[in-house]
Amino acid sequence: MPLRPARPSAALLWALLLATGCTTVGGPSVDRAAPGRELSAAELRAAAVADADLGSGYTVTVMTPGHGDTGAGAGRELADAPACQPLLDAVAPGGGAGPGSATPGPGLPYAETDLSVARAADPKGAAYGALVGYRAGRAAQVQAELEKLFGPCATFSSTAPPPPAEKGKRGAQATHTRHRLAQADTPTPEGADAATGFTLTNESGTAVLSQRAVLTRVGPALAVFTTFGVATEPAGAPDERIVRQQVAKLRAAQLKK
Repeated sequence: MPLRPARPSAALLWALLLATGCTTVGGPSVDRAAPGRELSAAELRAAAVADADLGSGYTVTVMTPGHGDTGAGAGRELADAPACQPLLDAVAPGGGAGPGSATPGPGLPYAETDLSVARAADPKGAAYGALVGYRAGRAAQVQAELEKLFGPCATFSSTAPPPPAEKGKRGAQATHTRHRLAQADTPTPEGADAATGFTLTNESGTAVLSQRAVLTRVGPALAVFTTFGVATEPAGAPDERIVRQQVAKLRAAQLKK
């Protein structure tokens, strides 16, 4: 099953870690900025990066709330090793269950805004993102929990139900996929508390597909951007300008009185 940008409106984004000037991949996270306030759902949406923040050549699409959702967990791809599920939830849409969905009650995010960013100069380098708001330090906890998975989940498999359009059709079958996970050194943008980069590959079938993700933690929120590629043209790191401008806008909103 391809690693897909489908329905970035429900991007289930968990956390990871960082490198450069503060932390190194595999090491403890280090906060670099003062904590910001929790944003309301409307404020989180308003804090999404826009065309004007990025300059000429960029086109941002912020998803309509609920767009593409079919119910929590609908069509969710499930890791055969349950401990690795957060990695799939970090990069694969799944109906709005949200990062940290394995943790009940207060562990769930209270708001999410999803977006995509296209760049005219790099048509294949579109980035799909989500801003996710948490309560009471949960974003840092989610990050720490995921940092522990890079070793145990270096290789794992998953099972996904048939696509919604195929359900009920004769011969429709679940898809079984083999994954490899690799950490990627990722600078922490100015204004962020921590950042993480990784690549998740799909090595089932005739083609090797890849997904590159960068997650940054900004106060009580997580911002994640992902790109997609194949073996001959692996997914590149999300555009640094997009990540940097999103961090700056999110931090400014959190510090605003």
